[in-house]
Amino acid sequence: MPKFDANGLLTGVAVDIAGGEVLMVAYLNEEALAKTQETGFAHFYSRSRGKLWMKGETSGHVLRVQEILVDCDQDAIVMKVVPEGPACHTGAPNCFYRKLENGRLLPRSQ
Repeated sequence: MPKFDANGLLTGVAVDIAGGEVLMVAYLNEEALAKTQETGFAHFYSRSRGKLWMKGETSGHVLRVQEILVDCDQDAIVMKVVPEGPACHTGAPNCFYRKLENGRLLPRSQ
């Protein structure tokens, strides 16, 4: 089973099952992981708000979880998902729409 850190969290990476693109990274606590497994929709734990949230609960841009993979140390998971809309709260298809180049953040060519 996944191992949660001292704060009760583990890293979750959402990956588009169709193309393998990393969509977003967020934290899960035990409740978020249980809700994800129970509902089939990605749930996370917001450290800043201190509460559980379902991706897309306000925007409708949910992530339908198809498979959950656990890494060798059991301290991180990859969720293979079908995104229904943009994954990033900015409206970008994923949260990794910028690249670090020569000490600057630049738009990434998609």
